[in-house]
Amino acid sequence: MKGFFYLLGCTMMISCSTIKFTGNPTTKPLIDYNKKEPLVEYEKKFWHLMDPLRDSVAGMSVDRAYEELIKNQKGEKIIVAVIDSGVDINHSDLQGAIWTNKDEVPNNLIDDDKNGYIDDIHGWNFLGDCDLENMESVRLQKKERPGSEVYEKFEKDRQKNIQSKKEELISVQGMIQKYNESDSIIKVVLAKEKYSLIEVENFMPKTFSLMEALIFRRFLNENKLTKSKLEMYLKGAQNSINCHYEIDFDGRAIVGDDPDNINDRSYGNGNVIGPEKDGAGHGTHVTGIIASSRNNKKGNRGVFDQAKIMVLRAVPDGDEYDKDIALAIRYAVDNGAKVINTSFGKGYSPHKEWVWDALKYAEKKDVLIVNAAGNSGANVDPGNKKTYISDEVDGKEIVSNFINVGAINSSFSKDQVAPFSNFGSVNVDVFAPGSNIWSSVPNEKYEFYSGTSMAAPNTSGVAAVIRSFFPKLKAYQVKHIIMNSGVPLYPTLKNPKTGELVNPKTLSISGKAVNLYNALIYCSNKSYKK
Repeated sequence: MKGFFYLLGCTMMISCSTIKFTGNPTTKPLIDYNKKEPLVEYEKKFWHLMDPLRDSVAGMSVDRAYEELIKNQKGEKIIVAVIDSGVDINHSDLQGAIWTNKDEVPNNLIDDDKNGYIDDIHGWNFLGDCDLENMESVRLQKKERPGSEVYEKFEKDRQKNIQSKKEELISVQGMIQKYNESDSIIKVVLAKEKYSLIEVENFMPKTFSLMEALIFRRFLNENKLTKSKLEMYLKGAQNSINCHYEIDFDGRAIVGDDPDNINDRSYGNGNVIGPEKDGAGHGTHVTGIIASSRNNKKGNRGVFDQAKIMVLRAVPDGDEYDKDIALAIRYAVDNGAKVINTSFGKGYSPHKEWVWDALKYAEKKDVLIVNAAGNSGANVDPGNKKTYISDEVDGKEIVSNFINVGAINSSFSKDQVAPFSNFGSVNVDVFAPGSNIWSSVPNEKYEFYSGTSMAAPNTSGVAAVIRSFFPKLKAYQVKHIIMNSGVPLYPTLKNPKTGELVNPKTLSISGKAVNLYNALIYCSNKSYKK
């Protein structure tokens, strides 16, 4: 295994830490390890924490790392900033996981720590009471003269998106209606209000209507679709029509700042949940992946529950503003975060230089940024349409502390890379579990979400563990450790865009999937240049 630990080829100057983790890392592609049977309920919820060799799923070996390596050892305190939609900080699975600014006195309307933010106890809400927003393309369209070539191009795209959302709305409405009809049929036949899918499967004799209801329920179960999730999709499609692509809608008006002026910074508030708790679903899910309690036997287990989550609400229901993202990154850096999770993205970035400056500021201060690669199933390498935020300018990386993460599912097969995941041999660094990930959502609930937005916090959790136990490592070193210590992806993979079988190195720089167990052993056997 010695060659595995010397992949980076850095000059030996200082060791990572006095801690030494020893074990047997997985360094070769796993061709015959795909699980033959369907995942059971426990595996469906926690596959991302499981081990490739022991469990035959493409997890990050988190549980194995705790059992065999970390055990009862404690590392240094690590703050992870989550720039997202807000977080239900009162969720019972997140108790003890939320960062508290001890230099600020709660609710006294004074900036006690002189950091420019009043009563920022758990972070900052850069959106104030704003919840819904336009897409960036619509905001750009508003700045153009009606009838101009640019305006009409945006208008054509806007109408196309509205039509697509109307079709989605009709489809989801149909599924909800079918859900209600199947539910009524099953309740009548079984003569009970509450039932399980197994009870429906075992009921005899089955009428034609019951079989139709059962087939639909199987479909919902296989795709992790609940009524609440369907209703969420319905609301999302309606919001897109009424707000995201509605040219007369102005979500920013309630905030009161000038989003095109980076120096206009007296806005927002300390309510990191947001105006509506239900609107914090995405951020709560992301936070749960990183840091929910591992030992309270509730609904979820985080990758690193010793991390403290700094909540930065900057992502509305719609497209985020470059100004909010740039200021949120700077807030995180200035207030002690060592890892920043950015699970969002958009197709246009009119003030991208503000964000790039913030990335450089984070690099200078040794802060790692873990970014979701995006969910368009697209090649995001130079020459293709960008997804922002990005650390690539004219084909070159402008910072060393930015890791871009694609999504995989649980299988070791040609379908290992999730079909929705963006990819690129230049602009995507590594892959991590991001398909059907179980985690916390507001109001004491849990859901399965899919997206590179789930792959990024899985990676942020791993990065937080590394920075906790190996505090001498720099952000750029942690990035390369995560990439180089990963488990190789399946040798031939479906390209998410074309469907053709390709080498993993054509889909990401590393061709690997994040693995905590491997990373800890790698750190223990590697020395780095100062």
